[in-house]
Amino acid sequence: MNESLEIKKKSKNKSIIAFVAIGIVTMLIAGYFVGGSLNSLATSSTTKSSQQQGSILKNNTMLEEIHNITYYYNTTSLAQIYNDVKDSVVVITGYVMQYSFFGRQYSQVQGSGFIYEYTNDMVVITNKHVVDQAENITVTFSNGDGYPATVIGSDAYSDLAVLSVDAPLKEFQPLEIMSSSTLEVGDPVIAIGSPFGLGGTMTTGIISQLGRTIQDSVAGNFPIANIIQTSAAINPGNSGGPLLNYEGDVVGITTAIISNSNGLGFAVPSNTILREITSLITTGSYTQHPWVGISGTDMTYEIAKTIGTNITYGWLITQVTTGGAAEQAGLQGGDQQVQVIDEWIVTGGDIIISVDGTRIINGDTFMSYLEEHTTPNQTITVTILRNNHIQDVPVVLKQRPSTN
Repeated sequence: MNESLEIKKKSKNKSIIAFVAIGIVTMLIAGYFVGGSLNSLATSSTTKSSQQQGSILKNNTMLEEIHNITYYYNTTSLAQIYNDVKDSVVVITGYVMQYSFFGRQYSQVQGSGFIYEYTNDMVVITNKHVVDQAENITVTFSNGDGYPATVIGSDAYSDLAVLSVDAPLKEFQPLEIMSSSTLEVGDPVIAIGSPFGLGGTMTTGIISQLGRTIQDSVAGNFPIANIIQTSAAINPGNSGGPLLNYEGDVVGITTAIISNSNGLGFAVPSNTILREITSLITTGSYTQHPWVGISGTDMTYEIAKTIGTNITYGWLITQVTTGGAAEQAGLQGGDQQVQVIDEWIVTGGDIIISVDGTRIINGDTFMSYLEEHTTPNQTITVTILRNNHIQDVPVVLKQRPSTN
């Protein structure tokens, strides 16, 4: 009996020891997992934070905060850019007289512009079509102050106009104009203007393409060449407002849209402004647009196949203007019509494939090259394809006829 009791005591002691041991092991295991989980959570949080920070440092585009998102580009906030330039953008209004069945009537025109300092004089730059034939022109600054303005210079072929504003000096906050030569497709840009009269509106986008050519009634039958295409939203009333880079410098001036399009806006490049501004202010006009005196059609694979050539690029001359530079140089226009798919094309003329060694892909390339790099009385070398033979033709450029 005592032996049995002793065995029971030993068993009880063993049970207690086993229970304590199991408890200790359980606590160690639980501690391991809890500690591991906490460590994993901390590591995950640190990794996530590091990944976010790395993304910010790598892309340098966006910083996220609780309840707030601030957008950055090259360490500059878009909101900061807007605050820096908004006082430099103005609203322009005027009245155009029209005659109707009811007699003489006035309709209001409205657009945008920006302030520029030229040799210590403050002026406002805008589009010609904004103030064309307008009377009682006024300029309203971002603070609401409005003053009368006068057109002191304009150029229909680039759709530019310069205004003098009768306002105190404290109102003027000029912008810097940067060369557009450095622009590349994909560069981010900002447009600020007054779409539909909503002053101070900011939109963003990219440079969609360079060297476009557009047609505007203000330029008559001549195209406006070397134009920037942008995806920044532009609407009626934006015309004349600045197109800015992400440093807040002007790289263009918004000028046109294609009706019913989405993201097809156009701007005159800043190089055109810089080239013309002195003449516009000092003489009231700009007369150095080159003129060749031809009309043409963009070459395509289908046209090349139809006329029997392996040159699928270039500008096919369809007509040569009497008395123009092209006629005097001996360039030839078309003399027959052929059907290409479902379209009639005038063929038989020279195909321009290069100017001064620069490849001419189409009419846009040709006209943009002339606008950017040449002036009247300059001699250029035009490389053409005539009767399937390539030859160089020197052409002395003339001055484009006036729209007046």
